[in-house]
Amino acid sequence: MSTAVAHDTGAPDAPSGRDVLLEARGVVMRFGGLTAVDDVDLTVREGEIVGLIGPNGAGKTTFFNCLTGLYKPTEGEVRLSGTVLPPKPGRVVRAGMSRTFQNIRLFANMTALENVMVGRYCRTKAGAFDSILRTPRFRREEAQTRERAQELLDYVGLGRSTELLARNMPYGDQRRLEIARALATDPKVLLLDEPTAGMNPQETADAERLIFKIRDSGLAVVVIEHDMRFIFNLCDRVLCLVRGKTLIEGTPGEVQSDPRVIEAYIGTGDGTEPDDPDDIDAKIEAQVEAREAREGGRG
Repeated sequence: MSTAVAHDTGAPDAPSGRDVLLEARGVVMRFGGLTAVDDVDLTVREGEIVGLIGPNGAGKTTFFNCLTGLYKPTEGEVRLSGTVLPPKPGRVVRAGMSRTFQNIRLFANMTALENVMVGRYCRTKAGAFDSILRTPRFRREEAQTRERAQELLDYVGLGRSTELLARNMPYGDQRRLEIARALATDPKVLLLDEPTAGMNPQETADAERLIFKIRDSGLAVVVIEHDMRFIFNLCDRVLCLVRGKTLIEGTPGEVQSDPRVIEAYIGTGDGTEPDDPDDIDAKIEAQVEAREAREGGRG
């Protein structure tokens, strides 16, 4: 990925005619009797920003987890550059897809530089033997990793925060640091789960410019976000999920003006209430824990 300064454009450029990087077809994710994702398709092209929206409990993060190998879909498949991805996060990252999380997951007691270096290690070849003996390969790769990590800190605007502990950094800078660490894996597709959650307007504007800059470098970006103004200004296309199903996919203008999208966010008006998202999350968590317990017992 180039770290040259990109154009801070307002509206995104249309990526028509560019190669398909990420393709999900018929993705279903069931947890016991609960279907969290129900037959969802997604296509993302090179240099495209795609938004994923929906009310709480709509299945957005679960779908992200299926894309990135944290969950093995019950049905369907995910392809990156035409190759089916295995349900193994490490192999998905090495294949070229990286992500951030809804809740910040930095190494709090490591410096900003060290956090980004961690992301880079998936591209190095030195093993434990090299590390213990500090072989020439280890020293060479460590120097290269440090240099690349510093480049990425500069790229996201954190060049002066190299030696700061992650826990001592402002909230908005921690979000940027997560993005820098994800970029350190050399992804083709970057997935961002609520990158502006908890940010003030200035931080949100800075995040928007950074995402455009990443897009202009040639990467594809998929964004989950609840800030509708942010998502409709940012994206080439938007996919809206409701109760795990695709409600509509289209341009920001098409999605924003669709009355079903408004209805999904403010209620049906027929006296029925949507499922409580907290209840949905609790059910998913219980099913995941039960499955992990069963698999652990078999091991």
